[in-house]
Amino acid sequence: MSSRLTELLAIMARLRAADGCPWDRQQTFASIAPYTVEEAYEVADAIERGDLADLKDELGDLLFQVVFHAQMAHEAGEFDFDAVAGAICDKLTRRHPHVFGGSPSLSLTEQSAAWEDIKAAERADTDASALYGVPNALPALLRAYKLSKRAARVGFDFEHAGQCADKVDEELAEVRAASRDARGASAWPDSRTVSASPEIFEEIGDLLFAAANLARKLDVDAEAALRAANAKFERRFRGMEALAAQRGQVFAELDLAAQENLWQAVKRGE
Repeated sequence: MSSRLTELLAIMARLRAADGCPWDRQQTFASIAPYTVEEAYEVADAIERGDLADLKDELGDLLFQVVFHAQMAHEAGEFDFDAVAGAICDKLTRRHPHVFGGSPSLSLTEQSAAWEDIKAAERADTDASALYGVPNALPALLRAYKLSKRAARVGFDFEHAGQCADKVDEELAEVRAASRDARGASAWPDSRTVSASPEIFEEIGDLLFAAANLARKLDVDAEAALRAANAKFERRFRGMEALAAQRGQVFAELDLAAQENLWQAVKRGE
């Protein structure tokens, strides 16, 4: 073990000691979990920005989260950091027999298939469902992507992306119908907002799931695609605000048509 990792483990133990940091001492697995998720996202953000200096810091923050959980488990007499490292070492060795087991060289496709077969065998020891192990805590869009991917591995899938697109159209039609039913109207509501009924809530969920499934079928990471769309929207919206200010206008005071003109101007300038 490196001297700096040993130092990190010692720092963590000191923070949790009786005379350590009161905040660190009162934390639990549940209270720390949101920070762990947040740090993982900050790692992803640094990677997307191509900021390697920040990536180094964010990876350190994420490592600290692992050390924090391991220290609490050690205090509970369950396991320690060494056991965590041992578990991932064993898993990686077990899941790469073509590297560590003397198996013949495999193509990338064969490696992926073998990896999934090994994972399926591991799941069979606990839960035989093809969906076992897709964490509930994943972002909903990412979880939808993974659930449909798991189902597809056992044959429950559309034959081609066009059928997925048709399903998106079908679900959108059901959202429209549910919205009309909620308002007792015969046409799509003309107001900007509609109070969501339980049926609308359910149909919107189906629509989003269908969209995630279409993304998978087109070999698009739905979560990454939505992050990119979020970033594009934010960039263009900020551009509209800046352009309005340059013209001596208050963006919030403009009508929708004027705001749309600004949006189109920003798009043309990209």
